[in-house]
Amino acid sequence: MRGFLASAMSQRPKRTFRQRRADSSDSDGGKESCTEPGAPEGQAAAGPTEEKPPVEAARRPFRGRKRVWASSRRAARAAPSAGGDPGDQGDTKSDSENALLECRTIDLSTDEEDGTHHSSESKDDQSSSSNNSSSPEEKTFSSIVRIPDATFIQAARRRRELARTQEDYISLDVKQTSTICGVKKNSDEDPESEPDDHEERIPFTLKLQTLRQRMAEETTARNEETSEESQEDENQDIWEQQQMRKAVKMMEGRDIDLSHSSESQKVKKFDTSISFQPVNLEIIKRQLNTRLTLLQDTHRSHLREYEKYIQDVKSSKSTIQNLENSSNQALNYKFYKSMKIYVENLIDCLNEKIISIQEIESSMHALRLKQAMTFMKRRQDELKHESTYLQQLSRKAETSTNGSLAIDEKTQWILEEMESRRAQRRQARVLSANCSHEEGTSSDDELPSAEMTDFQKSQDDILQDCKKIFEDVHDDFCNIQNILLKFQQWREKFPDSYYEAFISLCIPKLLNPLIRIQLIDWNPLKLDSIGLKQMPWFTSIEEFVDSSVEDSKKEDCSDKKILAAVINKTIIPRLTDFVEFIWDPLSTSQTTSLITHCKMVLEEHSTCENEGLLKSILSRIKKAIEDDVFIPLYPKSAVENKTSPHSKFQERQFWSGLKLFRNTLLWNGLFPDEALKELGLGKLLNRYLIIALLNATPGPDVVKKCSEITACLPEKWFKNPAIRTSIPQLENFIQFLLQFAHKLSGSEFRDEVKEIILILVKIKALNQAESFIEEYHLDHLRSLIKEV
Repeated sequence: MRGFLASAMSQRPKRTFRQRRADSSDSDGGKESCTEPGAPEGQAAAGPTEEKPPVEAARRPFRGRKRVWASSRRAARAAPSAGGDPGDQGDTKSDSENALLECRTIDLSTDEEDGTHHSSESKDDQSSSSNNSSSPEEKTFSSIVRIPDATFIQAARRRRELARTQEDYISLDVKQTSTICGVKKNSDEDPESEPDDHEERIPFTLKLQTLRQRMAEETTARNEETSEESQEDENQDIWEQQQMRKAVKMMEGRDIDLSHSSESQKVKKFDTSISFQPVNLEIIKRQLNTRLTLLQDTHRSHLREYEKYIQDVKSSKSTIQNLENSSNQALNYKFYKSMKIYVENLIDCLNEKIISIQEIESSMHALRLKQAMTFMKRRQDELKHESTYLQQLSRKAETSTNGSLAIDEKTQWILEEMESRRAQRRQARVLSANCSHEEGTSSDDELPSAEMTDFQKSQDDILQDCKKIFEDVHDDFCNIQNILLKFQQWREKFPDSYYEAFISLCIPKLLNPLIRIQLIDWNPLKLDSIGLKQMPWFTSIEEFVDSSVEDSKKEDCSDKKILAAVINKTIIPRLTDFVEFIWDPLSTSQTTSLITHCKMVLEEHSTCENEGLLKSILSRIKKAIEDDVFIPLYPKSAVENKTSPHSKFQERQFWSGLKLFRNTLLWNGLFPDEALKELGLGKLLNRYLIIALLNATPGPDVVKKCSEITACLPEKWFKNPAIRTSIPQLENFIQFLLQFAHKLSGSEFRDEVKEIILILVKIKALNQAESFIEEYHLDHLRSLIKEV
């Protein structure tokens, strides 16, 4: 320990002790006093004549003034202790003069207030200078400061006065320093020597600081010195503490090693007072078996870990082998760079062509919309003019006026055109042997030959422009199969980067313009239109998706969603446009074709986007029911004759409404049952068709109409065998059937009652059918109910 401390102390940094200045304010009063009275004059006078450096010369006046202040303060405190001897006052006269000389030598200020303070401090210093004259510190201090004596000061004063009278300037020699306080005192003693106003000294330097300011600066400098010394002491103490802690730790470690060595050398002694349980072979065997079981379990766990490690090693080796066999980084970089350039060029090409594609789509859509609006407007105009014409006929018949009915030319022309088209359709049905057709079920979508020619010519021009869009583009950038082949190569070579790039989300957006080009001529409202599955783009995407599933062998492969995304982003918006603007719900052919395409989209690729399409279909059917269904009611006298215009018009309008009823219920399976029941049964059957049946003349025609209505109802609504009552929306229809059966039972059309019972049985109105049979004792018809 001692050796360590000795070595540590030898390595400690040398401590520097700065010698305090003789003029420090922290010194005792004896050290700051003036020179002794008995000091030789030569020694005192020699001080002012020495040459001092500029820095020391500039520093000494400030410190000399502080010494004067400090000594005066100590002198004031020491005066009462001196006893107040009157003789001492005379002895200290010379000391007072010396203090006054010091003030004149150091302080160069022209401030009269400072001079007053100096003179009072000099008077207070008279008693302290005599009491501390014999101190050795005072001798050292006087030897350093070298305050001039009275003789030197008087000589300097005389030289200054002589220079003032002779040469009229004040010498700037630092050897002949003088103070303003001396000048002021001399001027007070000798009023004649006071200079005139123009002879007063002009200050060319900054005003010197006052005593209070110099005291504050000195205190600040002393505090800084004290802080530096305290910092050095603190660093020294920290270093010593660190060395002590190191020595203590080394000694503790050595003691620990010695204690361990001594404990290991101790011999454990067996304590005979401890008693153990008796041991036999069974206990030993059981313990050995337990130990063996634990070892076996440990061994099995080690074997499992070993097998796992072997598998990891094999997997790592195979991975290394695959990486070594794979293409080098240069080829990978070349492939990625070529793929990047290809995709950029493809995007630039599509961005350039998309404007032309949109223009062609808009032209084709406008052409078809114009045709659809022509058919719709013509049907509404014909309905309006024919209804007006029949009303005029009814008013003429009521008034029984003779003469022809006045009809304007436009109405006459519309009625003639309408009758001409009907005659052509009747002739075509006769040639096709279709005799079961009812008037009013035709779509009436014939156009004049001139309009058909213009329409076909405009459509051909649009298709010709469509072919020119990509005629200057390479097949790799406009053929869907070639584009998918590029991405298929990427997926086969680098599947990880392919799936990490989310290519399955990008392909539908890239193929969208190219698919829209193929859909320019596609009309889902025509029966002869090509199906989506037969289109080239559909087969190409389907093959790409199938190969992706085979390559990845994952059920959740992201490429499986490409086809659904294409349908959602491209096909469904296209179908929605056709439904909202072009589709005519009164046309059975258009409705059948549209249902065929929608089933493929809605059933096989059901997504949330389908809801928008379904809402569009429902809203379009509602609009057709409100705008196109009109069944007029005429007096029985006007409709009894089946050949009258009123009867024919009413029949046509009824069968037209029944046609819309049938087309609406064709959507069964795609729409919820409640939606179809509300549209077909609530808005059409109960509001229009039943009212027309109630005003019809009882007979076989009414039974035929009721049978047609029943045939339109979906069979799945009545498949439940436990139900003996029909659905609530058919309650009005059932009541009409029962009333009509009552009328037929007492008429010549008694045989038609059986048809009414069959209709009730078909729509599951079994309770009502049984009641009717019992009421009219139609026992031969009970077999119809038993069969059900």
